[in-house]
Amino acid sequence: MTAPKELRVSKDRKLLSVTFPGHLPFELPAELLRVASPSAEVQGHSPEQRVTVPGKRNVAILKIEPVGNYAVRITFDDFHDTGIFTWNYLHTLGHEKEERWNAYLAELQEKGLSRDR
Repeated sequence: MTAPKELRVSKDRKLLSVTFPGHLPFELPAELLRVASPSAEVQGHSPEQRVTVPGKRNVAILKIEPVGNYAVRITFDDFHDTGIFTWNYLHTLGHEKEERWNAYLAELQEKGLSRDR
């Protein structure tokens, strides 16, 4: 996957717009990026260890830093910063945004968790 042409954080820091060459921009909410972080803290070291992260409705993006030529590290305002978002992963999130969001909401409900706490 080639690098995006542009990564743009919205003024309110709640949305990341990712534009890959030849594609329309993907709009990725900070909350989705945070709860789908590719970090070991969220994903675990196996599918059984994956964590459902509640209480991130109002999370915002503090900064984005390049990692080599293949990814970015996103720091959120809850100070989570261990996820390395590769170009492939951002592309996948853009294409699967609705399915992943709906699965996240279903997981929260199933586990009795909330987006607010």
